[in-house]
Amino acid sequence: MRHLVKIRKLGRTTKHRESLLANLVVSLIQHNRIKTTLAKAKAVRPLAEKIVTLGKKGTLHHRRLAIAKLGNESAVSKLFKEIAPKFQERKGGYTRIIKLGNRTTDAALEAFIEWTDVVIEAPVAKAPAKAEAKTETPATEAAAEKPAKKTTKKKAE
Repeated sequence: MRHLVKIRKLGRTTKHRESLLANLVVSLIQHNRIKTTLAKAKAVRPLAEKIVTLGKKGTLHHRRLAIAKLGNESAVSKLFKEIAPKFQERKGGYTRIIKLGNRTTDAALEAFIEWTDVVIEAPVAKAPAKAEAKTETPATEAAAEKPAKKTTKKKAE
């Protein structure tokens, strides 16, 4: 049992694991959402949240700590200028993990990890839009332009 064991080794050496997680956090900062395995997403979450906490503090010292951890100055710049200010009022929980199911090739569990301020847009139903397009055909437009004929029925007396 893994009692009190917090680190996820992911089958890698320490240096390999640290660089993998740093690269995943950099990708998360650059793209706001990444698709990865569930185990990697769960391993990335604590590091990403700690990096956002450094960004919220915003001092030069914290910027240098973030650069040392991630190794990418452009990602740290985006973190400090765009991402961290959005979470200034929030005390934690900057990321969410959305489970996707199994990958077809090796049946690994996949997940999205993204910032919580990202709004997920629901797919728009396309059927009503097609129905509206069919109602306004050129034939109906031409018919609408012609005046309607008046027909009078004579009563049979």
